[in-house]
Amino acid sequence: MADADRLPSFGAGTLDDPTLTAALKTLEITVRRKLDGVLQGDHLGLIPGPGSEPGEARMYQPGDDVRRMDWSVTARTTHAHVRQMVADRELETWLVVDMSASLDFGTVNGTKRDLAVAACSAITHLTLGGGNRIGAIVATGDQIVRIPARGGRAHALNLLKTIATTHRASDGVRGDLDAAIEALRRPERRRGLAVVVSDFLGPIDWSRPLRAVGGHHEVLGVEVLDPRDMELPDVGEIVLRDAESGQVRELTVTDRIREDFARAARAHSDEVHRTLRTCGAPTLALRTDRDWIADVVRFVVRRRRGLGAGTGR
Repeated sequence: MADADRLPSFGAGTLDDPTLTAALKTLEITVRRKLDGVLQGDHLGLIPGPGSEPGEARMYQPGDDVRRMDWSVTARTTHAHVRQMVADRELETWLVVDMSASLDFGTVNGTKRDLAVAACSAITHLTLGGGNRIGAIVATGDQIVRIPARGGRAHALNLLKTIATTHRASDGVRGDLDAAIEALRRPERRRGLAVVVSDFLGPIDWSRPLRAVGGHHEVLGVEVLDPRDMELPDVGEIVLRDAESGQVRELTVTDRIREDFARAARAHSDEVHRTLRTCGAPTLALRTDRDWIADVVRFVVRRRRGLGAGTGR
């Protein structure tokens, strides 16, 4: 990864911290430089929503919403086509950001918390403008911070500052993604885009509220992981500490343990992706050891070309 693409460290300072402001503005420049030109035209959101403005018809791809079938083109060509829709003007986007203790971990180019903030910056750039608004629900496990949806760059900067400076929960407090997503449902908000940013490492107990959110909004899942979430290093004796429960365990890392850990981690990630799909949410997978912004670009391009969800793996 080039130095210019490394994750800025946001720490947990205050809203008026000049270092934080500078880091976020540097991130904005990086995002704009890499993402400008990926989207063409006005009012094209990150995920084209149901919208009121029809776009072009294209060949049906597995996973497309059958409600968008273009029957006239299908009948004329004898091949199934769907009608792409241009996202509504004045789109309202909501970020549900998991800032539980497990996000304060990273072994390569930054922490998962830094990566989550970077992802929120990219989504903000891709959805803001043209009268669009963005708000956020930030959850730590012992508190939920709500940021009202508003438009404008000044609001976007303050939103990202609030996300970056939200302090982690107290020791022994687990994250509660279920409650965070549930908080998006009430009060009911205008139809728009809901983006859930998390490492999804906890129990998969959030499918019911997310499915309900997906019935009213377009939904996107952003998975932020570190390579150590997926595999253990070959280091022999090691002390592991659960960042949320505080439990500590000593063990000797053997080949068998590494294989079992990697298998369990992959199975959990696969189940997360399956659950997100059943809720109608494509998954953007980001990792601290990869060029995260290149993964965002690839995801957006795939969505624009109608090539399916694209997991970023």
